Amino acid sequence: MKRSSTSVGLVIAVVSAATFGMSGAFIKPLLEAGWSPAAAVTVRSLTGGIVLAPFAILSVRGNWAVVWRSRWRVLGMALVGVAGTQLVYFAAIQRIPVGTSILIEYMAPPLLVAVAWVSTRRVPKAVVLIGSVVALVGLVLVVSPGGEGSFDLLGLAFAIAAMVGCAGYYVIAARPNDGLPPVALAGFGLLIGGVVLALVGATGLVPFTARFGDVHLFGNEVAWWIPLLIVGVVATAIAYAASITASEMLGSRLASFTGLLEVVAATFYAWLLLGEQLTLPQLIGGVLILVGIGFVRSEKADAPLEPGSTADATPARVPAPVPGD
Repeated sequence: MKRSSTSVGLVIAVVSAATFGMSGAFIKPLLEAGWSPAAAVTVRSLTGGIVLAPFAILSVRGNWAVVWRSRWRVLGMALVGVAGTQLVYFAAIQRIPVGTSILIEYMAPPLLVAVAWVSTRRVPKAVVLIGSVVALVGLVLVVSPGGEGSFDLLGLAFAIAAMVGCAGYYVIAARPNDGLPPVALAGFGLLIGGVVLALVGATGLVPFTARFGDVHLFGNEVAWWIPLLIVGVVATAIAYAASITASEMLGSRLASFTGLLEVVAATFYAWLLLGEQLTLPQLIGGVLILVGIGFVRSEKADAPLEPGSTADATPARVPAPVPGD
């Protein structure tokens, strides 16, 4: 039963990574047209939250006590998983190269391994350590961080904060749901996080600009709201709901390693939709990430599920994923 649940969780995690990875290819035309990253992601989060809101309300079936019991988890998702991580990431890319920022942020999976090592005082199994190293090598090859840009201590600090926030997202997503469906956590978290991002943008702490003319998308001029709608529905609403569902089924460690496929997916979409070059090292890196996930998965199949995932709760009841992160 455990193997079956993990396999389903991995499929949902792959769906999440594939949909999350779409955001870059569709957001880039907006950025080139004059949108600031903070403005684009604010609209993205609010759109995703609005799309999921009806499903979130239906999923709780009028039992708002469940939402109240999970209020700190919802707030954690909103402030850490949606708003906080993205804000510090934007702050990082303003000071250091994007590739370096991404590389540091996506070191969250090994960070979770290290935290578990320290907190439990148990050395991770060899397959986990090997998987961590292999996946990290693959990540470096896929991201191919450039050496351009001067050393900026504050920029590195922001990138490290994004890494911690990314790890925190998986921990929050994998916590026992206490009856709160994943779609509710995703929907309410996105709505609150989007409002927080809008308020931060209104203060002027980060650049917040938007342009409402046509944008150049895949060789055609289209209305500005079309790529935002695609990102809001597919790369946000579906992606977050799928990611949280997968994290509850897999636990934070395996879910975070599988989340590295988002970087691979983003690179693939950039090649397919934007015509950006796809290099041999990036292809090798993608394969290495898959190998690393396989190592971590092999440990997961034999070991008890980590605390914080609903899969080891009694009775085991995992809410069904949202039809059609």
